[in-house]
Amino acid sequence: MTPEADPAWSAKVAEFVDMFTRNSPDEMVLNLTTRIEQLDVAGIPYPVSINDARSPGNCYICDPVTGYLDYALEETRNFTEQPLLRGGLIGLIKAVGPLLRATGLGRVVHVNNWLFSTNPAPAMTGAHAAALRDGVLHRYPTHAVVIRSLNTHSDASAMKALVAAGFQLLPSRQIYIFNGGKTPPRDSVDLKRDRALMAKTPLDHVPNSGFEDADYTRAIELYDMLYLEKYTPLNPQYSPRYLSQMHKAGLLHLEGYRDGAGQLVAVGGRFQMGQTLTQPIVGYDTRRPRKEGLYRLITALAQNAALAEGLVFNMSAGAAGFKRHRGAVPAIEFSAVYARHLGARNRAAIWGLASLLTRIGVPLLKRFEL
Repeated sequence: MTPEADPAWSAKVAEFVDMFTRNSPDEMVLNLTTRIEQLDVAGIPYPVSINDARSPGNCYICDPVTGYLDYALEETRNFTEQPLLRGGLIGLIKAVGPLLRATGLGRVVHVNNWLFSTNPAPAMTGAHAAALRDGVLHRYPTHAVVIRSLNTHSDASAMKALVAAGFQLLPSRQIYIFNGGKTPPRDSVDLKRDRALMAKTPLDHVPNSGFEDADYTRAIELYDMLYLEKYTPLNPQYSPRYLSQMHKAGLLHLEGYRDGAGQLVAVGGRFQMGQTLTQPIVGYDTRRPRKEGLYRLITALAQNAALAEGLVFNMSAGAAGFKRHRGAVPAIEFSAVYARHLGARNRAAIWGLASLLTRIGVPLLKRFEL
């Protein structure tokens, strides 16, 4: 579904942008430096994030250099049992550092940026892509233009349109797609086990309407346990205020589980755009027994929603085996970058980066399921 076909689209964008008028971005996402504005292109509104210069430590959701350099270095933790390979990858990534900084991608406008690790991309025709390019350049003539989270499974036509409009495609990671639409995958053994777990768990299910003000702080604690403590603090550091306002505005659908004492022990926050569903907020108490299957329960809630509503569930990256066993298929994710108006040095660096990522990065992503 394109934004113009969704009657609620304009209201969603206006509410999101207004949220960042009432609150500074770093109050909402603690490791984020950016500005949030609304950009109208051919009558269609988009939330855009604007960065005028690179800020060290800025979150990758608004800073491509952080994503391709700092986060890539963090991802080498997946190779701790292969020290030679890990050392080679660290050396390669550091060697590419000067090239990344030469791209000038710290001065950037991200279009359709909802500040999630995965932003569902809108459908796009050739005329739409050209209008988007021209609209951004008219308002931000000295910035690179980036659209994140395009993938080969769901966004092939949009990627083709963007390339025709002069954008370059930079591979970023391998993600996993569960198609709950017209031809959903057959129930796997693991999916059936997850549903059996949902039926017998002693934990109490918390629906979207069951979240109270005190739950937002606890939900962020659970998210932090997983995404910041278990993985990396480079992930978005959301605040309880962010979660509360996103939920109360109807932009995030929350579900979770409570223990017998009434404490929230697992949470999932879903975001839908058109026919695509994502779950950018996932958290659970990592100290509790693994047999409780908290991650399984939260993932199963989202998969069930995708099947019930006929949606494509973008399960993002990581936990490759877990997601494959539950019917998800791999796809390479890209960022589309427009930089033809920038200096020759910036253009050459972006071309070199795209070439390296395509020739070396994509095979590594596929080989090691990153």
